[in-house]
Amino acid sequence: MKPTRTWRAAMASCCAIAILAPFALAQDASTEDAALKLKSVTVTATKREENIKDVPVSLTSLDESALATFGQAGEDIQFLTARVPSLIIETSYGRIFPRPYIRGLGNTDFDFNASQPVSFIYDEIVYENPVLKGFPVFDTARVEVLRGPQGTLFGRNTPAGALKFESVKPGDELDAYARASYGTFGTANIEGAVGGPISDRVSVRLAGVFQTRDDFIETALPTGGADAGGYEDLAWRAQVKVDVTDNLTWLGNLHGRTLDGGQVSFQANAFQTGQSGPRPGFDREVNFADAQIYSTLETDALGFTSRADWELSAATLTYLFGYETVETFSRGDVDGGAGAAFLPTGSAPGVIPFPAESADGIDDHQQITHELRLSNGEDAALRWTAGLYAFNEEIDISSRSYNTLAGGAENGTAFQTQETDSIAVFGSLAYDLTDRLTGQVGLRYTDESKDLTARRTLSPFGAPNINPPTVSVGDEQLSWDASLTYAVDDNTNVYGRIARGFRAPSIQGRLVFGDAITTADSEILDSYEVGVKTTLLDGRLDTNLAAYTYTVEDLQLTAIGGAGNFNQLLNAEEGKGYGFEADIRALLTESLAFSAGLSYNNTEIDDAGLTAGICGSPCTVLNPIDPVTGGALIDGNPFPQAPEWIANFAFDYSRDWRGGEVFASTDWSFRSDSNIFLYESTEFTAEGRWEGGAALGYRKGPWSAKAFVRNLTDEVGTVSAIDFNNLSGIFNQPRIYGIELGWSL
Repeated sequence: MKPTRTWRAAMASCCAIAILAPFALAQDASTEDAALKLKSVTVTATKREENIKDVPVSLTSLDESALATFGQAGEDIQFLTARVPSLIIETSYGRIFPRPYIRGLGNTDFDFNASQPVSFIYDEIVYENPVLKGFPVFDTARVEVLRGPQGTLFGRNTPAGALKFESVKPGDELDAYARASYGTFGTANIEGAVGGPISDRVSVRLAGVFQTRDDFIETALPTGGADAGGYEDLAWRAQVKVDVTDNLTWLGNLHGRTLDGGQVSFQANAFQTGQSGPRPGFDREVNFADAQIYSTLETDALGFTSRADWELSAATLTYLFGYETVETFSRGDVDGGAGAAFLPTGSAPGVIPFPAESADGIDDHQQITHELRLSNGEDAALRWTAGLYAFNEEIDISSRSYNTLAGGAENGTAFQTQETDSIAVFGSLAYDLTDRLTGQVGLRYTDESKDLTARRTLSPFGAPNINPPTVSVGDEQLSWDASLTYAVDDNTNVYGRIARGFRAPSIQGRLVFGDAITTADSEILDSYEVGVKTTLLDGRLDTNLAAYTYTVEDLQLTAIGGAGNFNQLLNAEEGKGYGFEADIRALLTESLAFSAGLSYNNTEIDDAGLTAGICGSPCTVLNPIDPVTGGALIDGNPFPQAPEWIANFAFDYSRDWRGGEVFASTDWSFRSDSNIFLYESTEFTAEGRWEGGAALGYRKGPWSAKAFVRNLTDEVGTVSAIDFNNLSGIFNQPRIYGIELGWSL
């Protein structure tokens, strides 16, 4: 359902009340309430441990408790969508290949070698391949969402921002926990960890999560078919920390994942021509896909991270090594329905001109990362970090198509091999100019090259095989940032920041359905940001506010799908964005905590002559059509998957009862409308929606039990779409309710 003005007014009113309520409560604060304070939030956004208030960047940190709440119904990493300001994550692959957007900037590309302007950093190692980025979130100390360019410390492909995942590390005391839940559709989530010292110098930690769900999308075909939606997902992590000497520490991290199932269910003709939102009578738990029986998603990932810290007399030398490898195969019924319009039996549901069934796989992959950096103490007036970085990735990709009407026989095959090499040198300085004023500057030089070889060995249309020459792209860029932070008093900091980030050049060669290898030049983003971070009400209220504007030169875009059914890389002359973000945390009473976020992101493509291919299905294109190319003129359009408004809020309540503690929580998020593709159309719109959850439980000693529900109102929301040969859609998860038992040492 598209939000009305009433809904938008309600959202704004709710956020306003939430922000103003703590100020009203301050007038009645009692003496005992004055001792009530929020816990300070420590982050590592600058590769140092700092209070979030002292970091001159717009960022949000989600702790273990919030992550456990959002993901308790077996959710994948998409549970972060709209849970913090300016962040959206979507996918057309299910439980792999998350596509993130920060401040409206992301990449809709669905090829397995696609680059993204939002970086995922797991325990300080950048996960470059989009399949790696879907690693499950478990035993995680916090997730830091950094908004705006992060090019100095985290390198290329961070012009929009970065998501930093920090796992719980081995400690000096024994600790353990276990959680098990069961809910709707046979959804089970089992997670646990144990860690502690095994000698004076060695500590370990073992953690894992197993998530499963039965097929809940039932086939509606009278001739029979396959249900969909089920999965089994196992991920684990083993860490060892060794105090080699009194000043040398080593941390090893071995981790892996095995996934079977969980692929997207494409829903044919989920929309109605001339209308936005799901068509009347649409049911996301009903499947008409006649090739669902062949659909599969299998993923295996393995990685190792090594970190050594050597404490020198006046500095710390850190060496990071990371190795990641992943293999995956995804096959789906892309048309999402049954039959074809030209058959005597017709097609369902609605008109499907011809069947479309395809697959993509990563057949071989490895990523190797090195980082060597030197940094001085955190208490020095002049704090500096300098380092060297090297990255190499090799990936082999296969793409295939199938003839559904011939029993799923393979009728198209193409391959890609890509190698990426990137080296960088970087440095950052922070200096206390006065007792209240701190300046910070950073600079990074990056040299990257990328080579792609592609070939087609079988065409579904009878076209000849092709083996075009290797295509190479590369670039050298300087990324940088500079900021000033002024402490108004002990509780309030204001800051200003300017920064430049870039996304390295890209190549695509999806040759099953097309003959062209396309490239895109580096996109360069210049950002200007101001903000205020303050603690009020004697430590009971934290607020973080930021306003920004940015310009992207040579904005990288991907024209996906459409009538041509292949990806084409484009560079828009320019892209623009501006907006604001607000985060608050509050202790309303000793028993009641509150948090909320709100963001506004306005984006615009600025290129008067740029066109993009339009839908091959009967959609209503709202942009002018270029008479020469037949494409839509997209100048002035917002970026795809870029809602202007994102909001969220949560309440957590607890109080002592009968020797234990009863607790309850509710959390809600909102996103406004957004285009799914580069062109604007009535049908292909991700409509605005609220989604919420709630929990009620009791804990006593080491044990806890609770009942929970996610997507409480069973809201049906469009996540993405396929505009190839019908109005096919991809939708959010249905309502899940269940119970959870927990234990902690």
